[in-house]
Amino acid sequence: MPPIPPVTKALMLICTALFCLTLLVPGAGAVGAWLALWPVNSGLFWPWQVVTYGFLHASLGHLFFNMLGLWMFGGELERIWGGRRYTHFLLASTLTAALAQLLLSFSVGMSAPTVGASGALYGLLMAFGMLFPNRMIMPLFPPIPMKAKYFVMVFGALALLSGVAGGGDGIAHFAHLGGMLGGFLMIRFWRGQPPFPRRRR
Repeated sequence: MPPIPPVTKALMLICTALFCLTLLVPGAGAVGAWLALWPVNSGLFWPWQVVTYGFLHASLGHLFFNMLGLWMFGGELERIWGGRRYTHFLLASTLTAALAQLLLSFSVGMSAPTVGASGALYGLLMAFGMLFPNRMIMPLFPPIPMKAKYFVMVFGALALLSGVAGGGDGIAHFAHLGGMLGGFLMIRFWRGQPPFPRRRR
């Protein structure tokens, strides 16, 4: 098992520390509320929330699966890209996920805040599928070996169907799709592919 690269390790530690802090320290939940992503029409929205919401998690299961995905996919991508490019990619996915969620909450009148690194994680899934489309992986759900490109398609389709169905499960499915879009666009930008101009070498 390769060591966890520094940016991925730092993110995992920060997310875990904030979860424990808001869970165990009296009054820390109020700080978490300032960091969560609130709808723009709620009166509680602040600009920094489009980034800070990604460090918070609503439950132990939410934290565990996001950190597992960050370790599985983010660690390898950081080793390939380096810390700086990897950080830029995570930021882009986090911002596009936040934008998608803010647009949705404004259009349908949602009032609940959004938390979690899932948007960034879905961006990492997209990048992994684009860079290693034929890599075989074994997801936990479903426990069926599949190529990375099919894994990304399945999770993207599930997020889209769940978001359109609007099952009220408390999961920000369109934020997941926004994260995937941000990851897709960043890879296209780095490659100089449409809709971006070809990059000079």
